[in-house]
Amino acid sequence: MKTDTRRLVMFAAALLIAVIAGYGLAKLTGGQDAGPTPASRADDDGHDEKGEHDDHGEEEAVGEAEGEEGLVVLTQPQIEASGIQVVAVGRGGGSETRLSGRVESAIGARAAVAASVGGRVERVIVAPGTSVSAGQPLAVIVSGEAATMRANADAARAEAEAARLVYQRDQALVTQGVVARQELEASRARSLAADAASRAAAAEVAAAGSPNAGGRVTITSPVSGVVGAVQVTPGGFVAAGDVVANVADPSQTELVFSAPPALAAQIAPGARVEVTGTNGSFSALVIGVAADVREQGGMAIIRARAESGPLPPAGSPVSGIVVAAANGEALTVPADAVQTVEGRPVVFVAGDDGFRATPVLAGRRAGSRIEILNGLSGDERVAATNAFLLKAELAKGEAEHGH
Repeated sequence: MKTDTRRLVMFAAALLIAVIAGYGLAKLTGGQDAGPTPASRADDDGHDEKGEHDDHGEEEAVGEAEGEEGLVVLTQPQIEASGIQVVAVGRGGGSETRLSGRVESAIGARAAVAASVGGRVERVIVAPGTSVSAGQPLAVIVSGEAATMRANADAARAEAEAARLVYQRDQALVTQGVVARQELEASRARSLAADAASRAAAAEVAAAGSPNAGGRVTITSPVSGVVGAVQVTPGGFVAAGDVVANVADPSQTELVFSAPPALAAQIAPGARVEVTGTNGSFSALVIGVAADVREQGGMAIIRARAESGPLPPAGSPVSGIVVAAANGEALTVPADAVQTVEGRPVVFVAGDDGFRATPVLAGRRAGSRIEILNGLSGDERVAATNAFLLKAELAKGEAEHGH
């Protein structure tokens, strides 16, 4: 009985194992026929994504082929509307030199009025800051020397008059045969000599300030302007040549710079100087260059005049940058023409289809221009003013291609 029961249990277990194994085999076979496995689906997905990337790369390649690198396409109306200035490449080059200087009264607009004769100061008519016109009195001097000059001039004039009357009398007597012709010629010579002495005495009096009979001399200003300093006081004594007062016209000023002697040989009248003063920055033109014999070491002076607007007051310090001429074959462009694209200097060369960014090797900057050492032949026309707009347009185009 126990043996039959054991056989029945073993038979049931074997049957159960067979059923489970058959079900697993059927499940496995049916899964393969029902659809793709996860691995196959992954392969299909990967294939699709790769295709999409290939298509996107082809589109980028087509976009790059449509637009040339470094070219900004603009029509002539667009160039005019944007204010882009197109200029030719210049030649000349140069080097910058910084100068120190000051504002001074222009030559001819200032005067150091001196006494022409020595004497006592009787009266001072002006004070510092007084506005005067040309010929206006500044001071009165009483001079014994001037009184002597005036007396001598009066005597010489009287002698000349007497000699002239003698000559006229001899002319009448010669016609009557009373006086010989030789005496007439001698009286004529004495009259001419007396006239010359009279003119010399009158000129000496005029040079002394035309003193009156009492020896009073009025010192007058030779220029219009403002009295800067008065060097005399009433009751004081001045010698001939001593300065009585300084007068300068504040509206007529110029710039005076000190420069090395070598630079003076390279600067010519008409050169431009970029000046910085108390009133800001402005441009000036050189009007004269000369050696300053007052300075030790052979320093030269450069005189300049502002192109427009008034200069700072006389005595104000200024600094300037002057461009000295150099090799006439060097190529130069305006400073605005050189732009930095991707870390390198470029200029935008104008062509029929727009502007092309051309890499260049920039050299020294002289004033408002930059020397170009390499990259241009000299026959190009480049964008100058507002060239930064082309740089921005080029960057925008590259950003669009990047997407």
